[in-house]
Formats: sequence, structure tokens, C-alpha cells
Amino acid sequence: QLQLVESGGGFVQPGGSLRLSCAVSGFTLDDLTLGWFRQAPGNEREGVSFISGSHGGTMYGGSVKGRFRITRDVAKNTVDLQMINLNPEDPGVYYCAAEDRRGPLHAFYGASVMTYWGEGTLVIVYS
Repeated sequence: QLQLVESGGGFVQPGGSLRLSCAVSGFTLDDLTLGWFRQAPGNEREGVSFISGSHGGTMYGGSVKGRFRITRDVAKNTVDLQMINLNPEDPGVYYCAAEDRRGPLHAFYGASVMTYWGEGTLVIVYS
């Protein structure tokens, strides 16, 4: 059974940085496509960034491109999201998600495509 556990959320001022981490158990990263989604109150869950567990290729949403970086650590079986220059549009619950899809990324996936989800970690940007 695949399990995803997020960590690293918290409070940060505008312009600050946070690093989120997703610990994956039950599957190796090679067999997965992984992503980070976020959901603010009243909004739909939106994709932020994706990474191919086997190939390492990445994709980013337009609002975070250049500020967020997704990486994987095959040895630790983790996927991290480094976020810099956070702004008032970034707060929300950030979820790690995975799909048992091996190979390069083919699309910027919607939430309905992902089968496995973590419980989420809260990011708050305050001034």
C-alpha cells in the first residue's frame, strides 16, 4: 500500500522560503509519477509541480515557475518542493500525490488523475 506523508509546512512572511518534503513508502519512486498540489479555502485543488520518479523530468504551474523547484531523492524515497519568494497567492494546504505511472511526464496532470494522496501540510504567508 502506497503511503505519502508530507512535512515542512508553516508560517512565512512574503518573500520567504519553505521546503516541503514527501516521504513515500510502499512503492519505489521509479514506479511513480509524483506531484504537489495546493488548495486554498474556497478554491479547487490545483497542480503546482510534477516529477517523473524514473526519469526526473519536471513540470511547473505558471504561477510558481522560477520560484518553486521539485526534486526527488531515490535513495531516501522522498520528493521535495523548495519554495522561494512566497507571496500572498501561495498559501494553502499542500498535498503530495502519486500515480503508479512509470516513465517521462506527458502532461500537467489534474487532481482526478492522481490515485494516492497525503494528508497535506499547511503553508501560511503573512505580513
